[in-house]
Amino acid sequence: MKEITAIIRMNKIQRTNDALLNAGYPAITLVEVLGRGKQKGLRFEFVPALTGSDKLPKPSSVSFIPKRMITLVVEDKCCQKVVDLIIKANQTGNIGDGKIFISPVDDAVRVRTGDCGPAALL
Repeated sequence: MKEITAIIRMNKIQRTNDALLNAGYPAITLVEVLGRGKQKGLRFEFVPALTGSDKLPKPSSVSFIPKRMITLVVEDKCCQKVVDLIIKANQTGNIGDGKIFISPVDDAVRVRTGDCGPAALL
């Protein structure tokens, strides 16, 4: 079994969820996260309403960007298909499209029934 963790843009979560659901992967865990990649956050400038002061505001920066993290566990044979679905739903070609991490899972147990291994994923 493999655990697939994808960090994606906030506005792509519905599209990603729909793609996974339509392909037969309804079980996901979703977490709101903050992070940054090579761009090291966002840098922007804003000018609040001036109140008679001659001082201009300093540029502000956002160190972390809001993202969504999706995690799901699949059988080994399904891993590449799920990764491809996530890429297709999220790829824009721009910085910040996200990352996908794949990790081995030794075992899984369904709490309700005690089913172990792949049977716990069904």
